[in-house]
Amino acid sequence: MPISAIILSGGRATRMNGVDKGLVLLQSKPLIQHVIDRLTPQADEILINANRELVQYQALGYTVLRDEVEDFLGPLAGFSLGLQHAKHDYVLTVPCDSPLLPVDLAQRLMAALVEDKAEIAVASSDGSTHPVFCLCKKTVLPSLTAYLQQGERRVSAWQKSRQYTEVDFSDCNDAFTNLNTFEDLAALELKLSENN
Repeated sequence: MPISAIILSGGRATRMNGVDKGLVLLQSKPLIQHVIDRLTPQADEILINANRELVQYQALGYTVLRDEVEDFLGPLAGFSLGLQHAKHDYVLTVPCDSPLLPVDLAQRLMAALVEDKAEIAVASSDGSTHPVFCLCKKTVLPSLTAYLQQGERRVSAWQKSRQYTEVDFSDCNDAFTNLNTFEDLAALELKLSENN
């Protein structure tokens, strides 16, 4: 089944002095490019949700969607854009700052979604859920729109209000390393250089 993916790069990155996280370099390549490289074999369409540095994001060659509201609603704004603009009936969401995301993320989430007759499948590992690593059917858009209109912003609370399933990725827990600070970035850079 064809999948559209949206990369969430619309945040403020307050812990990185407000720099645009997707464009921060890891091994001489922007974080978002690492994510794109991992997503390309998994998705039939890639969209990017960004609110700043739009020209640099557009230069990557994908459709770039800005939040419709100015006040940084958080990840659900990106979910909403993906569900509205995706060509396909299934939408995968991933953050721009997880360069090691699983190479079989879409496949495993889709398998669980179908098997559990769910609308939303979310990755988890070692007892933690990762709500922004999510596959959902486009049919959840009206419920998300209503949720946002009520002023709600919590990703997992909305997800769990739908037919919801979690998929255990504990076999690749490192895949969900997200880089919130320059220290995180330096630590990963070191780790990758040691592994090469």
